[in-house]
Amino acid sequence: MRDERAGAALYAQGWRRDAPLGRLLAPVCLAPRPQGSAVTGTVPTIVLRLERLTKAFGDLVAVREVTLDIHDGEFLTIVGPSGSGKTTLIRMLVGMERPSAGDLFLEGERINDVPANKRPTCMVFQTLALFPHRTVGENVEFPLKIRKTPRAERKARALALLQLLRLPAEYYGRNVMHCSGGERQRVALARALAFDPEILFFDEPLSALDFRLRKTLQKELKDLHRETGKTFVYITHSLEEAMVMSDRIAIMRDGRIEQIGSPDEIYSAPVNRFVAEFMGEVNLFSVRAGGDGRLDFVDLGIGLSAPAMALAPGEARTLMVRPDAMRFLTPGETADCVVEGTVFNEYALGSRHQYSVRVGDLTLSVEKLREDRYLGALDATVLIGWDLEDTYLLGAER
Repeated sequence: MRDERAGAALYAQGWRRDAPLGRLLAPVCLAPRPQGSAVTGTVPTIVLRLERLTKAFGDLVAVREVTLDIHDGEFLTIVGPSGSGKTTLIRMLVGMERPSAGDLFLEGERINDVPANKRPTCMVFQTLALFPHRTVGENVEFPLKIRKTPRAERKARALALLQLLRLPAEYYGRNVMHCSGGERQRVALARALAFDPEILFFDEPLSALDFRLRKTLQKELKDLHRETGKTFVYITHSLEEAMVMSDRIAIMRDGRIEQIGSPDEIYSAPVNRFVAEFMGEVNLFSVRAGGDGRLDFVDLGIGLSAPAMALAPGEARTLMVRPDAMRFLTPGETADCVVEGTVFNEYALGSRHQYSVRVGDLTLSVEKLREDRYLGALDATVLIGWDLEDTYLLGAER
């Protein structure tokens, strides 16, 4: 019930009492807003700024001095393990929790003390917070009814939103509980868009849906973001959701943001071991710089020339190699790094096959496309190799 009551509050009057109704009822199908681009050299507009934002519940510090700029029109996803502070952070951003310290600025205006019902933002909850005994149309129109929008305008807006969310017009009069899980999700999105919020926040809205429906709605949410040009801030524990939908990903641990960047940046260049492991399957090696440009793999007992590694003699770090960068070597084939191991198991992943290969006390992951998969037997001795250009040296843990 807490989410339902909070959800109703989010649809009350906008944060500026003099906000014109025309602005709140702007057309749904907006052209995507221009964002900053490395190609054009334009700088993205900051719509929401967090400065050392902190939230404590007694002795428990759930969010620790988070500083972050959220750009106008971007799709930002906040991910992290359970207890990392994701939900507490987003509840502060939407106005459902007050920060213990730090500042929050919306379009340059400090909003620490502005309640949720006075902000031009909206939350889509995991529970959806729909009214079960009302029709689809009544649910979508609810935030406009609170604003005393005339009935004809409310209905026109609701029908336009249903069309945008790919729901037939006849659903307008259908009881919302007679809709499927995916249809109710679309109704919740339509209601969130009804009063044209500046920012839409999402609290794991797809977590209760089945696999196929989640996959479909991930793409539809990304399409919706493109069509509306709104700023989306999304939290999830699903790495796949974050990778599919986001312009940028922020990874949280213990109340702090460990790294923020594009999906490609974080996948290819994680800042530390935690981020590397959180972003998917990875092979990690303890290495130490030896003399004469040698790199010693401590846990493999091998060394090789590694002139590209910027390590001081004796310095120890962690080296990352993604499973798809490793390969089974045929007779006569070479690589910068070569080890002998035993194929322990095979896992079919649709278009890809993954193999666990035991090398001493380590278990390495090797991933191949189905057409290039390993055809030998389990328990066979194999040579696997990888090149230095496919490795990445991780930073030190905090």
